Amino acid sequence: MARYFLFIKYKMYAILEKTKIKIQVVFLKGNDMKSVIGVIVGNRGFFPDQLVKQGREDVLKVLEANGCEAVALSIEDTKFGGVETLKDAKKCAALFKKHRDRLDGILVTLPNFGDERGVADTLKMVNLDVPVLIQASPDDPKHMDASSRRDSFCGKISVCNNLLQYSIPFSLTKNHTVDITGDEFKNELEKFKGVCRVAKGVRNARIGAIGARPAAFNTVRYSEKILADHGVNVETIDLSEIFGRIEKLSDSDTRTRKKLAQVQEYIAAPSVPEASILKMAKLGVVLDEFIQENELDATAVQCWTSMEEYFGIVPCTMMSMLSNGLKPSACEVDVTGALAMYTLQLASGTPSALLDWNNNFGNDPDKCILFHCSNLPKHFFKEMSMKYQAIIAGSVGKDNTFGTVEGNIQPHPMTYARFSTYDPAGKLLCYVSEGSFTNDPIDSFGGIGAAHIANLQDLLKFICNHGFEHHVAVNLSNVADILHEAFSTYLGIDTYYHC
Repeated sequence: MARYFLFIKYKMYAILEKTKIKIQVVFLKGNDMKSVIGVIVGNRGFFPDQLVKQGREDVLKVLEANGCEAVALSIEDTKFGGVETLKDAKKCAALFKKHRDRLDGILVTLPNFGDERGVADTLKMVNLDVPVLIQASPDDPKHMDASSRRDSFCGKISVCNNLLQYSIPFSLTKNHTVDITGDEFKNELEKFKGVCRVAKGVRNARIGAIGARPAAFNTVRYSEKILADHGVNVETIDLSEIFGRIEKLSDSDTRTRKKLAQVQEYIAAPSVPEASILKMAKLGVVLDEFIQENELDATAVQCWTSMEEYFGIVPCTMMSMLSNGLKPSACEVDVTGALAMYTLQLASGTPSALLDWNNNFGNDPDKCILFHCSNLPKHFFKEMSMKYQAIIAGSVGKDNTFGTVEGNIQPHPMTYARFSTYDPAGKLLCYVSEGSFTNDPIDSFGGIGAAHIANLQDLLKFICNHGFEHHVAVNLSNVADILHEAFSTYLGIDTYYHC
C-alpha cells in the first residue's frame, strides 16, 4: 500500500501545479460532433432581472455558434428561463431527465448572483453523471449601481459550496469570472466539450484484445475487472480465430481488393512483396469486421511473434491505418495503452500512437527517444514508407516481417498519457502531461522521434517507482488539462499531472 499513498502525494502536488500548463486544442472535422449541453441560468430575484434575460440569450447564441445543441428552459417555463425557486428547479430537472440519454454535460451560467439552492437542487434531482461547468459573468467597475451590478463573483462561491455539500463534482473556468460572449469563454467551452467527450467515452469504452499477450511482456498485464469498474469493457478473440477468418477470404474477394487498394493508397511499399501486402489486406478486412461486429473503440493486437511465424507478416500497417482512421490500435495486446490512446483522441480529435520510452538522448536530461518498430499513424510522420521489422527478422526471417511503417516523427507539441491497473488497491492509475517532439535528426529505423519533456528525470523516477509500463500513448496536441480534469474530477482515476 506504500506505493498507493506515495501516489496520492504526487497527485496533490500535481493538482496545485496544474495551472502552469497552457492549453491549445486542435480538432479534426470528422470528429467534431455536436455536443448536447444542458443549461442552467441562475437567478436571484433581488438582483437585476434584465441581466438574466440577456444572459440567457447570450449563452444560447454562444453555444450554437460553437457547435453545441442547448437544452434549456424557455422564457415561458420560468421567469426569463432562469432557475431560482424549487419549482423552477423541478421544471429544469424534468427537462434534463427527458434528454438524459443525449446530454454530454451541463453548463451553469450566472448572469447575476444566482440562487445556489436552485442550481444544486436541479443537479441533485436530475442525478446526471456528466461534467458540470460553472461560469460567472464579470461586473463592470464603472457600473456598480443597484440596477447594473451582478455579484456573480460572490454567487459562484455559494453555488460551488452547495454542490460540494451535495457531492456533485464540477469544473471551474481558469478565471473566476469570464464574459460569456468573449474568446476566453469560447476556449473554456472547447476545453469543457473535450472533458465531456473523455468522460462519456471512457464510461462506455469497448476495447478489443486480439490474441494473447506475448509471453515476454508481463509488463502489459492488466485487470479487466478494474477496467470494468470504470465502464471499460474488453472483448477478446483468439488469434487462431483471426487466422481462420482470413483463410476463408479469397484473393479476388471484393473486400480484399478494396482493402488492398486502400493499403496501396495509404503507404509506399517499393520493396515489399505483393503477396505480403495481400496478406495485410486480408488481415485488415477481418480486423475491420471484428471491430464493427463488436462496436469497438480501440484494439490491442498480439503483433509478434505468432503473427510472423504462422501468417508471415507484421500487422503494423493495418494497425497504423486503424489509428489514423480514429480507431486506435496498440501493439503487444497493451489494452490499457489502447485506452490511453483512445482518451487522447477523444480530447483532441486527432490520431494517437503508442511508443516506447526507449533511449536517452545524449547527455540532455530533459530529452529522450520515443520509438516503436512501428505501427504509428501517418498523422505523425514527415514522410513514411513500408519496410520489414528489423528487430525480429533475425529470429523469424525477413520475409515474414514485412509491414512496418517507418519514418521520423514530425516536430510538434504533444500530450502523453498512460493508464495502469494497480490490483493491490483495486485502482486505475494514470499519469499525463505535455512536451514536444523536436527536429533533432536520428539515424535509425522504425517510427522514431526525439522528445523534450520538462523535468524528465523526475517523470522517469515516478514511472519506475510506481510500476508503470514502458509504453506511453502520445498525441500531437496540447490536451493534458482536458484529460486531467476528466480523469480526476469525473472518472475517479488517481492521476499524476507531471510538471
